[in-house]
Amino acid sequence: MKRQKKCENPWLNLGFNILIPSLIMAKADDWFGITPTTALMIALMFPLGYGLLDFIKAKKCNIFSIIGFGSVLLTGIIGLLHLPKEYVAIKEAFIPSILGIIVFISAFTRYPLIKTLVFNDTLMNIDLINERLEKEKNGGKFQKLLSLSTLKFSLSFLLSAVLNYVLACYFIHSETGTVEFNKELARMTFWSYPIIVLPCTIILMITLIGLIKHLSQLTHLHWEEMFVGMQSGSSEGEDKH
Repeated sequence: MKRQKKCENPWLNLGFNILIPSLIMAKADDWFGITPTTALMIALMFPLGYGLLDFIKAKKCNIFSIIGFGSVLLTGIIGLLHLPKEYVAIKEAFIPSILGIIVFISAFTRYPLIKTLVFNDTLMNIDLINERLEKEKNGGKFQKLLSLSTLKFSLSFLLSAVLNYVLACYFIHSETGTVEFNKELARMTFWSYPIIVLPCTIILMITLIGLIKHLSQLTHLHWEEMFVGMQSGSSEGEDKH
């Protein structure tokens, strides 16, 4: 029996990457009387440390983790070197733009990103799906479906880039290296979750639902037959009747 991978705790992710850094940057000066530079360094240690631990536990290179790590590092460099505040908005738009370009390009390769995210044996019954695709002679259509879904997914990063830039311009007004800058950065970080992450997540979910729906049509499999761990629950329910 194949051992299931342990899922990442979303509350730990949210706490270490959003809530704790935001709280430190917003309140460190009032609570502890430390300098803005020290507060920023302490705040950045949480997402950086979480990213490194996640990388060590996963034992594999993830392009999104690397870029996310780089994003946090760039924010720290901008604040610690007292670079112009306009750099924050540029950086906030640049990172998702790079991700979007990577996702967009992958749609035209043999390995569209959606395939990596969804079509793996920890989530789906790969052998059964491939068997049905071959039987129905729909392998080519499935590859086109993966490419189209990946292109749709890349739009979420375009939206994120625009929203990131607007959010940074709205919140960041003070010069870097000041208490006010840290507080503005904290507010921007905090509001980035509902304003940016949620809309992009909705786009991703709509894309994935469409992908699974069309895959079901190509394979003539029900959803519970395609996903790992859902068949047993379904069969148990049938046995009770």
